[in-house]
Amino acid sequence: MKKQLLLCSFLFVLLFQSIAVNALIVPVKGSAVPEKVITESVNEFNQLSKKEKKQRLKEIKKQLKLFKANKAAGKADDEETILLVLLAILLPPLAVYLHQDAINTKFWISLVLTLLFWVPGIIYALLVVLGVV
Repeated sequence: MKKQLLLCSFLFVLLFQSIAVNALIVPVKGSAVPEKVITESVNEFNQLSKKEKKQRLKEIKKQLKLFKANKAAGKADDEETILLVLLAILLPPLAVYLHQDAINTKFWISLVLTLLFWVPGIIYALLVVLGVV
C-alpha cells in the first residue's frame, strides 16, 4: 500500500512538473487527471528527439535511485510526508496505517481517538506521521 502511495505521488509530481513547464492549466472535472493532459504530455514526449528522450529517462532513473537511497537510509520523502499529513487531517487512522504499514497499537489508538473525539485523533495521527510518537 505504501509503495502505491509513493508511486502515485511520484507520478503526480512528474505530471505536475510537465504541466507547469508547459503552462497547461486545465480545470479538473470529475477525474484526477484529465485525459487531454495525458495525451498532450505523451504527444510532447513523442515529439522529443531521441537524445532528449534518453536524457529525460536518465533523469527519471537518477531520481528513482536517489529515492531508493533515501528510503534505505530511513529518510522520508517530502511528497509522501505532505500526502500523509493531508490524509492525517482527513482520515487519521488511514494515515497512521499507511505510515506504519501495519495494523498495530498506534492504528487502534488513532481509530479510537478519531471515533470518540475527532480533533485528538487528528493530533495523534499528525504526531505519528511526523515521527514524534
